[in-house]
Amino acid sequence: MSDPVIWCGMTRTQLDAAYNNGAAVPQGAALVEGWTTRSAKLRASQPDGMDLVYGPRPRNRIDLFRCGASRAPLLVFIHGGYWQHRRKENFSIFAEGPMARGFDVAMIGYTLAPDVTVTEIVAETHAAIRWLRAQAGRLGVGQGRLIVSGWSAGGHLTAMAIGMPEVDAGLTISGIFDLEPCRLNYLNEKLKLTEEEVRRASPINAIPDRSGPLVVTYGTAELPELQRQSQAYAEVWRAAGRDGEIVPMQGDDHFSIMEKLADPDGELTTILTRLA
Repeated sequence: MSDPVIWCGMTRTQLDAAYNNGAAVPQGAALVEGWTTRSAKLRASQPDGMDLVYGPRPRNRIDLFRCGASRAPLLVFIHGGYWQHRRKENFSIFAEGPMARGFDVAMIGYTLAPDVTVTEIVAETHAAIRWLRAQAGRLGVGQGRLIVSGWSAGGHLTAMAIGMPEVDAGLTISGIFDLEPCRLNYLNEKLKLTEEEVRRASPINAIPDRSGPLVVTYGTAELPELQRQSQAYAEVWRAAGRDGEIVPMQGDDHFSIMEKLADPDGELTTILTRLA
């Protein structure tokens, strides 16, 4: 008996493959290892800003990188990993590009599934952003413009945060904005998404009444479903009358796109500079 179609013309096997970035980019794991090695050097250069506590759970920590400029805009970056993998320490290297362009950068850590739900992860990242604003005077960062950004699952979390009063603008990178296909594929073995949580925690269903500008980006060499996620979200965002744009990154896959943030002259870093 053949697999039944369960979502948008796809069987479970096809839907699993449609979201498997590791299989689509076999060198992805090695690339992340390289990011981690490069990140360790940057972390060692600013040890006083590491693992600042914003909440009660072990991963409720923030790494803060200062560019040295007074009242610099603050980039709050939220890492990816499908809400169940990776950690902020893998991504420190991506503070280098923004720092070179005059940003302070805060890298948020959060608890992973299955220890918590996606709803709880959203709440933790919101708590981290509120903490940064509340502690701005003491920390000497976040007193000016605050831009939130994230990659993959971090793109989802960015979209869930864009309507917060503490946030001035946002940049999503290869994000997930409709959680329903994730509820129906292999990712839900750890996420444990329900239909109700999908409805509440999908950014495509939760366009804020007001927000700062949002730029949605993705790589044109990514899996078609990942591209569709960004395209569909940007369309709904603009239909709601919100300020934003969609910017495809030509030739980039789900991992290579991030180098455009590490590079001070990269397209993602340039977008951030414009948002600031």
